[in-house]
Amino acid sequence: MKLVPLGDRVVLKQLEAEEKTKSGIILTSAAQEKPQEAEVVAVGPGGIVDGKEVTMQVKEGQKVIYSKYAGTEVKLDGTEYIIVKQSDILAVVE
Repeated sequence: MKLVPLGDRVVLKQLEAEEKTKSGIILTSAAQEKPQEAEVVAVGPGGIVDGKEVTMQVKEGQKVIYSKYAGTEVKLDGTEYIIVKQSDILAVVE
């Protein structure tokens, strides 16, 4: 199966959480904070959304930082994805 976003939606695959701090302390899964960095898996077509023209500014394969409480989590074929609006993406990581 494949997720195909509609409108100004973007499908993200969350990157793995850090298991170690910079000082070398190993974190348990309960102590790990979900990263806000993800990879773009699929991008919607954009177009007219809520009466406004929306041009998609992200592409598949890019790494992005998104708003902490944004989106809807979806599990498909054992993989977790997050579907967010393009406006919930804060930056592209280059």
